[in-house]
Amino acid sequence: MLQHFQMFAAYNQWANRNLYSAARELTPDELNADRGAFFGSLFSTLTHLVVTDRIWLRRFTGAGPQHSTLDEKPFMTFAELSGARQEEDRRIINWCDGLTKEQIGGDFTYTPITNPTPITQKLRPALAHLFNHQTHHRGQAHATLTALGKPSLSLDLIYFLRQEGQQWL
Repeated sequence: MLQHFQMFAAYNQWANRNLYSAARELTPDELNADRGAFFGSLFSTLTHLVVTDRIWLRRFTGAGPQHSTLDEKPFMTFAELSGARQEEDRRIINWCDGLTKEQIGGDFTYTPITNPTPITQKLRPALAHLFNHQTHHRGQAHATLTALGKPSLSLDLIYFLRQEGQQWL
């Protein structure tokens, strides 16, 4: 299970790198245009992912930036957002690389932003949620790029494994 999460952390970084490379080619108007995604624009969707990753990592580790809403807008430019994404991806990888089987199987307690009632649960499904949440919103980001007429991206896990993640094959 530990290697499974380490693989997802590396895949997450790879997929985000590819997505941000495509987004970097957009104009500010294209980045900020509301395209009907849950958070509207590509910029807002990508911002949400950084914010929620920070929220979850803070819950898991007790360290890192603190946010009070899921739609918080802490970044003014794509460069700021991109830098924050790279930093969070490194934090996720480093944290997953340091996890033990006991930690993954253990409990942790956190308080959701949307319902401030403490929850205690196993770390394993919460960590799975972190990666699943990324995939969910990257799909929306991909659809936004497609709606803008940009080339399709290949973000499937199997492409990562074939290109950079061969140690997990």
